[in-house]
Amino acid sequence: MTQLPIRVRLTLAFAVAMAVVLAAMAFLVYIGVGDALLASVDQSLRTQSHEVVSRTHDEHGLVDPDVAAGTTLAQVADDRGTPSRSSPSNLAPLLGAGDAARALAGATIRNTVSIPKLAGEWRLLAVRGGDGHNVVVVARSLASRDESLHRLLRELLIASPLALLLASLAGYGLAAAALRPVEAMRRRAAAVTATSQTLLPVPAGGDEISRLAVTLNDMLTRLRASFEHERRFVADASHELRTPLALLRTELELALRRPRTAQELEAAVRSAADETERLSRLADDLLLIARAEQGPLPLRRDRTDADDLLGEVATRFSTRAAALKRSVWAREAAAVLVGDRDRLEQALSNLVDNALAYGAGDVELYLAEHDGTVELHVADHGPGFQPEFLGRAFDRFSRADEARSQGGAGLGLSIVSLIAQAHGGSARACNRPGGGADVWLDLPTQT
Repeated sequence: MTQLPIRVRLTLAFAVAMAVVLAAMAFLVYIGVGDALLASVDQSLRTQSHEVVSRTHDEHGLVDPDVAAGTTLAQVADDRGTPSRSSPSNLAPLLGAGDAARALAGATIRNTVSIPKLAGEWRLLAVRGGDGHNVVVVARSLASRDESLHRLLRELLIASPLALLLASLAGYGLAAAALRPVEAMRRRAAAVTATSQTLLPVPAGGDEISRLAVTLNDMLTRLRASFEHERRFVADASHELRTPLALLRTELELALRRPRTAQELEAAVRSAADETERLSRLADDLLLIARAEQGPLPLRRDRTDADDLLGEVATRFSTRAAALKRSVWAREAAAVLVGDRDRLEQALSNLVDNALAYGAGDVELYLAEHDGTVELHVADHGPGFQPEFLGRAFDRFSRADEARSQGGAGLGLSIVSLIAQAHGGSARACNRPGGGADVWLDLPTQT
């Protein structure tokens, strides 16, 4: 059953329900018509009983022959049901002693009976006679009623299957029409690929199928954006890995091309070591991002003194800053954080590294608290961010310097954002009113 097409299953379910409804309606019609015909016979018998009462002492007969037409019987009986007059004269007793006594007492007796020597069923009506000492009984054949019911039954047996067939065909047509947009969506979906711009057709009307098409199109759009993001990620990662590898290969090839002095070999090895370190950092960054794609970053949460954290990061970059004739310093921060110290140091180090590479002037690390959050800031006095770059500063491989003249991989701020999110916060950036960039981690106090 489950292997049948949906439109066939819907049609079968509709046909079964329709068959039950038609059978119930046919049964009710048959019973209703039968009762109506029987009520008509009873009404005719009541009329004829009044006539028989008036003709009890008429010597021409109890029933008018023109009205009876051979289908109406009449009889006058005593309290034991023994007939004193009958029409026709050879008629067997129609009423038993019990019913005769009850009729004589004033009850109206109605029965459907079989009469000896007469075919079929007869409807019987017994009432008390006009003089109060006898019972008037009239009976009418039910052959006409039975024939009408048999004809009705034949018509129902013919009409009901035809009605069921027509209703099933209509139901199949409606199901096919309702599912036609789904089939169109299926054919279009079969042509969808990771790089295609095809969307599913949206039926007009705003019904469930239309809303389904809109939802699936939204999903396809998200998947396409995800595929495009991953494609750019792989392309950018390949580019970033290719550059230091090419430089490393070039340095080694040049070192081996002709005999070198000890100083030249040392310089080549140092250059190769720098490129190897860059490769190592890039590999670590890519691994961190890949791990974040699979779920939240694993953290080792401990209580960390904020003043010690900021001071250690500032000290780490003091030598490099001095070589640039700049300084890195941290304000006093009287607060205790609960988080992964290594990850927080990594995030702050990335921010200081960016400030020294792209900013100017002194680099300042400080802490601020606002409405249940702790902010770890790194600020410089350089030109700040380009306005069009601020909205994508934390995207992977995103750099304001698109020419890559300064050699960055564009992953530093992205990793800062991942670390902040792992701690339940976020990373933000802005340009300072007096000049320079200000980037910070916005962390909840429970961190």
